[in-house]
Amino acid sequence: MLRFTVLFFLVMFMIGTDTFLISPLLPTLQEAFGAPTGKAGWMLGAYTLGSAVFALIAGPLSDGWNRRYVMLGGLIAFSASTILCGFAQDFWTMCLFRLLAGISAAFTAPQVWAAIPTVMPAKSIAKTMGVAYAGLAASQALGVPIGSWLAAGGWALPFWTIGCLSLLLAVFAYRLLPHMRPTDSMAGRRSIFRRYAPLVRSGKASSGFLAYLLLHLGGGTAFAFAGKWMTDSFGLSIGQIGVAMLCLGFGNLLGSMVSAMAARKLGTVRAIAAGMTLLVALYAILPRLTHLYAATAVYFVVFAVLGILFPIVMAALTSLNASLRGTISSLANATMNGANTLGASLAGLLYVHAGGYSAIGLFAAASLALSLVAFLGGGVLGSRHPAISDDVSRPA
Repeated sequence: MLRFTVLFFLVMFMIGTDTFLISPLLPTLQEAFGAPTGKAGWMLGAYTLGSAVFALIAGPLSDGWNRRYVMLGGLIAFSASTILCGFAQDFWTMCLFRLLAGISAAFTAPQVWAAIPTVMPAKSIAKTMGVAYAGLAASQALGVPIGSWLAAGGWALPFWTIGCLSLLLAVFAYRLLPHMRPTDSMAGRRSIFRRYAPLVRSGKASSGFLAYLLLHLGGGTAFAFAGKWMTDSFGLSIGQIGVAMLCLGFGNLLGSMVSAMAARKLGTVRAIAAGMTLLVALYAILPRLTHLYAATAVYFVVFAVLGILFPIVMAALTSLNASLRGTISSLANATMNGANTLGASLAGLLYVHAGGYSAIGLFAAASLALSLVAFLGGGVLGSRHPAISDDVSRPA
């Protein structure tokens, strides 16, 4: 079982690194392609757009196919499109290749969350979820320095390196992964969007995804202007903000590594309740801190708690229905990206028009409080999961 855990960690690390890779390269790429500042962000946005939109399609498709082939195909396409980024000749070809990379990631990353309950024994699911998320957290902590270090040999080198390593990972996955055929014999005959119908009809699923949306909306809104707040409040330079962000990434990594232990010691309901209650308090007091070290320490704890919560929440969501795990995982990915995009927009409005980061902190705290209410009130958590099959599994 260790080999599966290593594989899932590496898949998430590669995809996460590619996601964060372009951020430190943006000024260099802007200069290389002569892209105006107003358009340069599309080299980032093309990837997240492709990932968010096509996740809604990739999930239902994967539930009707052999999940092994979906993951392998996604990894190979992800490798090829990332390598092609290194051969981009202008701004628009780079945007195209980033879009293709995001689409490929939409067919790959959700398969990790969907495959874990299939190939791992029940007692190891929570731990493996935590390790897989640790791969994403590690990429967040290390993606910026890795990209910057590799770019010293030319801006194309990071793309070629990540692409080639991902291709080797696809070979490893081909040799390791078992066949994971649909558990629902009718899955392959349903239209893509009709596969969402069971989730829409389920009160538990609706409550779970509403809670998940609010969780990321609160965290995404607070994080979007964290760097701006640190600059305005503490006079940090871009380099110093980068160091602070590295600390937050390592907090996220630490939390993900102890997530399974927290769920085992406290239980799913208590772990979620305790963690989100703590986040509500921390987000409320964070903007009021006047010392940099105190603010960084609190944010470190925030990211550690988020690292604990995410694998537990994903395990709860994917357990809603065994035959819709790909759909659920992809919908969760799209929900996360949508919430973060909305959060970034709201953060700007709140920061400028509603009292700065204090308003953002209160908004984040309120979002987390409502998320907790939705989780507890919707019956998504705890031992009541089996009852979900009565209103989710019914064919559309």
